[in-house]
Amino acid sequence: MYKVSNLKQEYKKKLITAEQAAAMVKPGDRLHFGLGCGSIVDIDRAIAKRAGELKDITVLSTVTIREKPFETYLATESNDQVRFASAHFSGNDRAMSKAGRCWYIPMMFCELPFLWTNNNNDIDIAMFQVAPMDEHGNFNLGPQVADMWGVIKAAKKIIVEVNENMPIAHGYQTQLNLYGVDHVVEGTNSPLAELPAKDPSDIDRKIAAHVVEKIKSHSTLQLGIGSLPLCIGQMIADSDLRNINAHTEMFTDAYVDLFNAGKLTGNKPIDKGKAVYTFAGGSKRLYDFIDDNPICCNAPVDYVNSIATIARIENFVSVNSCIQVDLYGQVCSESAGHQQISGTGGQLDFVLGAFQSDGGQSFLCTPSTRTNAKGEVESLISAALAPGAIVTTPRMATNYIVTEYGAADLKGKTTWERAELLIGIAHPDFRDQLVKDAERMGIWKNTSKLL
Repeated sequence: MYKVSNLKQEYKKKLITAEQAAAMVKPGDRLHFGLGCGSIVDIDRAIAKRAGELKDITVLSTVTIREKPFETYLATESNDQVRFASAHFSGNDRAMSKAGRCWYIPMMFCELPFLWTNNNNDIDIAMFQVAPMDEHGNFNLGPQVADMWGVIKAAKKIIVEVNENMPIAHGYQTQLNLYGVDHVVEGTNSPLAELPAKDPSDIDRKIAAHVVEKIKSHSTLQLGIGSLPLCIGQMIADSDLRNINAHTEMFTDAYVDLFNAGKLTGNKPIDKGKAVYTFAGGSKRLYDFIDDNPICCNAPVDYVNSIATIARIENFVSVNSCIQVDLYGQVCSESAGHQQISGTGGQLDFVLGAFQSDGGQSFLCTPSTRTNAKGEVESLISAALAPGAIVTTPRMATNYIVTEYGAADLKGKTTWERAELLIGIAHPDFRDQLVKDAERMGIWKNTSKLL
């Protein structure tokens, strides 16, 4: 640590330009470009200007929230120059993946801090955005602690990019001292990228209603991303439910709605008075709510997503979306066939933790159908998952599956009971075929009785 009286002097010693930071990148380097709203902007642009010199570079990141892909990607054409890897896909990662430039790292989100610091997984330079240094020499990491301490510990060199628009996030391990930083770049203070919320559809509202009717007062919520969780938050805000708490992987605008409605209290067994999360993404309204707000508690993902932590909180309710469910109750939430859409994230952690919570329950939600690229309507409850589909939540862990036609509790049910329950919430146009499929598979009730 530095003497407080020497902080300004030490800061100036470490101050460099984005171009000087970019010049430190050499062939063969593994770089980490940041997480969530904290991915680099100005250094990324400076590295992109060196596109012709880049060779054998690997860029790592996790669920970056950006308006467009990295400039380093846009400025390069070949994996021989730069290849990208993400531990949780965002929309930009999907675009890069389709172009053959980005690969997914299959990981439990809660294990990422340990991954970065083990398994010979060195990072040559970690670069990420932070809030300006305070009078004590600390940079706030903003609302995305998640796996950042694993990245920081694994990196041979740390370069922070200062952004005055970065919210000050209260919580656990949210500060990085100047002493632990190799170089500082003062950025151009770009506004944080927002995730625009889509208006919920009629199907979203029907699914949300099936979930909300099962939620009790004094529950703690984990809500995923998208129009459905936002709809659930709005429904709870307008309901008679009270004393609702937050312990979630991703902090979204839904929790702001709950707070404004007087529902979000933080009166739970652990982290009392706190809305706990590991990273945030949403509108400027959300970032303003987080900024210097002691109610919001940002914490490392290996704590937030820990099954043991979740299980300690009674009446825990986990709500997430999924892509496809088969008649055994296997759930795919991260790929459409062979195409990676999202990531494993913490879905399985919260499904398992909610079951171990006293009074807990988890909901995996999907519309009953979708229209494919050929314009054909297909059932998202099917006899088997599509070829290449990834099982995110295995059948033995699945609790509630919810469509617009109802909520099916699969926990502890036999294979024929599961099939019957799932067919009951499938779109009516596909139920007869699903019965035939279940008979063929030997899991329909009458067939099972004969075995």
